This record gives sequence, structure tokens and C-alpha cells, in this order.
Amino acid sequence: MPTRKPLPIIVFDVNETLLDITALNPVFERIFADSTVLREWFAQLVLYSQTMTLSGLYRPFGELGAGALEMLATIYGKTISHADLDELKQRMSTMPAHADAEPALRLLRDAGFRLVTLTNSASSPAPSALERAGLSEFFERSFSVESVKKFKPAPQTYQLVAEQMKVQPSELIMVACHLWDTIGAQAAGCKGALLTRPHNAILPATGVPVPDYVASQFSELAQLIIADAHPAGTH
Repeated sequence: MPTRKPLPIIVFDVNETLLDITALNPVFERIFADSTVLREWFAQLVLYSQTMTLSGLYRPFGELGAGALEMLATIYGKTISHADLDELKQRMSTMPAHADAEPALRLLRDAGFRLVTLTNSASSPAPSALERAGLSEFFERSFSVESVKKFKPAPQTYQLVAEQMKVQPSELIMVACHLWDTIGAQAAGCKGALLTRPHNAILPATGVPVPDYVASQFSELAQLIIADAHPAGTH
């Protein structure tokens, strides 16, 4: 019988893909009287994390998150306190898992896939955010971009996972609900799997890599990956 090709390793983004960032809503509702400012804050956090990387600079994601909150407060003419910043940091470290995360992870693990995470957030003392959310049991390893001091989608972040897992980038599938993350992974030689959670979608522009797998439901995305890989025990 021919030797079965090893299954790809699945790499998961953490913030918003696995963990629900709407847990931060109360901070924005209280400061700005508008919880939708959360989305503006997150977009600014991603923008400036990537700006730091492109500029050859690095500060931890949590620090940039606090700075982005202060920046928005200045823009909106609001005053924030140390308590507000402390609450933001505390809520960022205790975000709950999305309800659909555990069933999808269980599907993939039961199908024989090795699962790891790759996050822009710095590593933290136990219990980690994934442990608090009840998801850590599914993952073989958890990687932080602090090791390379570059934020996703810098190619070095995905290469870090490939090197540490002793595989080629082509043997990795990056699962994220942010297209910028799957674009970076695909540009680095990995496959991309996009979960189109609310506020996330495909960018229809020439030359922009289209993810290898796309679904709006996490379990459906998992089934697409399983069906494509044809692991043992499935058809």
C-alpha cells in the first residue's frame, strides 16, 4: 500500500478567530457611549502593529492596544483613567471562546490533525487566555510573534511555526477570520483558511490571494479541510 501523506498542521489565529473580542464591549460603551468603537480600536491596533513591523520596531501587542485606546480617546475628546486601561488589559486576557470554536477544534483533532496557535499577543504566565477559555487542551503548542518581534502578516511569523514544527510552510494551514492573516500565510507558502465571522470578508481585488478554504461557519470550515486532506477514517 502507498504511504499516506502526513496531514498538514493547522495553525489558528487566536484573537477574534477563537476568542470573542466583543467581551471588550463594556469598556468602549462606558468610555465612548458606543460599543462599535471597539471595531475602530481593533483596526487601529492591527494597523499600528503592522506599522511597527514595517518600521523595524516592536512593542508588545497589549501595550499597543492600550496606546490605541488612549489615541482614540484623544481623537474623540474623551478622558480615560488607569483603571480603564487596566480593565482593557484584564478583559483582553480573559476573553471567552466563541461557542463554535470547541466543536470545530474537536472535529479536526478527532480527524487526526495536529493543532497549534499563532498569535500577535505576547505569551503570558499561566493560566493563558486559551486556558481560561477552555481551549488549551486542543493545541500541541502555542506560538507568539514575540519570538521574532514582528507581527503577522510578516513572513517570519509563519516561518517561525514551520521551523519549530520541523515542516515546510506548505504543510501548514493558517486558520483565521482576518484576510490579512491568510494573505500573509499564503504569501509565506502556507495554505489559508478564512472564517468569515461578522466584520470580515474576502477582498475581491486582482492579485490578492484567495484563501484555499472559506466558510462562514467554523464546523463547515473544519469539514472542508478534513474532506480535502482525506485523513484516515474519513471519506
